[in-house]
Amino acid sequence: MIRSRVFRAVAASLTIAALSLTAACGSAPAEKKAAAAENGKTVTPGKLTIATGLPAYTPWVMNNKPESGEGFEAELSYKLAAKMGYKKSDVKWVRTTFDSAIAPGAKDWDMNIQQFSITPERKKAVDFSPVYYRPYQAIVVRKDSKYANAKSISELKDAQIGAMVGTISYTLAVKTLKKDIKTYNDNAALAQAVDSNQVDAMVVAVPIASNIVNSGQVKNGKVLGAIPGTEDPEGMAIVLPKGSSVTAPLTKAMNELLKDGTVKKLQDKWLSKYTTGVPMLKK
Repeated sequence: MIRSRVFRAVAASLTIAALSLTAACGSAPAEKKAAAAENGKTVTPGKLTIATGLPAYTPWVMNNKPESGEGFEAELSYKLAAKMGYKKSDVKWVRTTFDSAIAPGAKDWDMNIQQFSITPERKKAVDFSPVYYRPYQAIVVRKDSKYANAKSISELKDAQIGAMVGTISYTLAVKTLKKDIKTYNDNAALAQAVDSNQVDAMVVAVPIASNIVNSGQVKNGKVLGAIPGTEDPEGMAIVLPKGSSVTAPLTKAMNELLKDGTVKKLQDKWLSKYTTGVPMLKK
């Protein structure tokens, strides 16, 4: 009788233990499913695929290696991923052109970060995160240029000026400088045009201008100054596919990083070196 009661007690304990183990094992997949639902449907389940340019430029991405987390946009991307519940190993980087990222249609990435400015036209084709930076535009010239000592934009009225096609730099150059701005497919080609005297000056965001000069992309180059009235009116934001379920969780993560000062700290860490000391040109 005693032996029977002992057997029943042991059996009951084993049953409870088995049920507990089953529940514990079952909770992990359930938690993963819940996290996936909260963070939206990604291209690869459980992973966050982030796109950037090829090449990706300093100071946004250092040494063209976004996976290092070095550079303003690279580190910001990992901070956002962490806020959304992804480990660094869960982040996958891919490369795209600037134009293809903002074109309508299906994408093979979850978010794309390469200094995209928000415009009403682009909003029709893609989603945007909250704004993470608002740069001024600047002018780069050669030190031996006849415009090298200009203090105002009015002194550049006869200069041949270039900008990257389809960018806010081009739009603001046309608005503030002159109508006939020569266009180039990327900033590398644009810098080469200034370096080889094909154009007298180029217009890019202030941090990009400083890096182009510091890295010698324009030999004997100088940042002439920032252009008044060219602070990005809408600001830079991350691009997502139109109607993406990742837009809402990314928006939440970005707003949290803006609110707690993380974005400002990253701006100071990575961009201040390239923006401090740049003079504002007169009109």
